[in-house]
Amino acid sequence: MANEKEFIQGMIVKAPNDNAPEYVKAKLSFRVKEMIAFLQTIDDEWLNADIKISQGGKWYAERDNWKPNQGNGTPRSNAPKPQRRDPETVGADVPFDDEKIPFATNLGRW
Repeated sequence: MANEKEFIQGMIVKAPNDNAPEYVKAKLSFRVKEMIAFLQTIDDEWLNADIKISQGGKWYAERDNWKPNQGNGTPRSNAPKPQRRDPETVGADVPFDDEKIPFATNLGRW
């Protein structure tokens, strides 16, 4: 059942208008009564959704039911997490060479 799609009832997703600016990624519409009824069936504190495009080109919202403690031990992403570094030591092991900075060559020393 974990692979079964669950659509967000009452939410309609559309591609942005052709004249929309580039930063507009999707258009959402809500059927308020249908959305409220759907939300009342959810026991979780959060409803997470992914906006997707079907193979036929139709946009839709799919509920993201992933939970961190499902007992399968599989992390959501296998990508390595960045390590925190002490700000005092960042770059301390790399010598600074201002000759490699193109705009610094004509400025002289301070």
